[in-house]
Amino acid sequence: MLRRISFLTKCLQRANITVRMNPLNQRLLKLRQAPYFPFLVLFLICGIVCLSALRHNNTTMVKLRNDVYTADKAGGDVNVALNKLRAYVYGHMNTDLSSGISVKPPIQLPYTYERLLNQAQQSANNSSLYTEAENYCQALIPASVSVSGRGRIGCVQDYIMSHGGKQSTPIPAALYQFDFASPSWSPDLAGWSLVAALLSFIAFCASFLLTKFRA
Repeated sequence: MLRRISFLTKCLQRANITVRMNPLNQRLLKLRQAPYFPFLVLFLICGIVCLSALRHNNTTMVKLRNDVYTADKAGGDVNVALNKLRAYVYGHMNTDLSSGISVKPPIQLPYTYERLLNQAQQSANNSSLYTEAENYCQALIPASVSVSGRGRIGCVQDYIMSHGGKQSTPIPAALYQFDFASPSWSPDLAGWSLVAALLSFIAFCASFLLTKFRA
């Protein structure tokens, strides 16, 4: 009987020494056994997924916005690029068009404006005067100086006005300036992971408080 008591005493002493030697492991074990620990892990996972999805949304918006600028400069189908950008911004959160841009509205299409202005000048004046203005400005500002022809816009206008031409009607800003509002929440990966993160955080707080009150 005494031998058994002595054996049990030694076992308890060894166990006590082991626990004292590993206080960090003991705390981690208690944390893992706590009812709120799974909610904490879920909150962290959902938070990381949400941040990654938000970053992806913004990166995609910037790419589509650059596609609009490229189409504007190249004289391509700007409407197609704008429609793609509009649909994406309206359907995804964290796609604010003013990100990294200080001007308002954030989408400014100068090449589209100049093309519209040219058309207005042609409509307001006879074709012969406009042709004379173009020929004069092309000789004054050759393609080697202004490849896109942007530098000749003001020259053509000045030539027309100085030769008895008419001032064209102002171009409506809605034809070359755009802004699309991004939603505060969207039903995509970023939106649903945000909801999951909020719910898991609330569950974590409630479980943590209940555990402390019971203790």
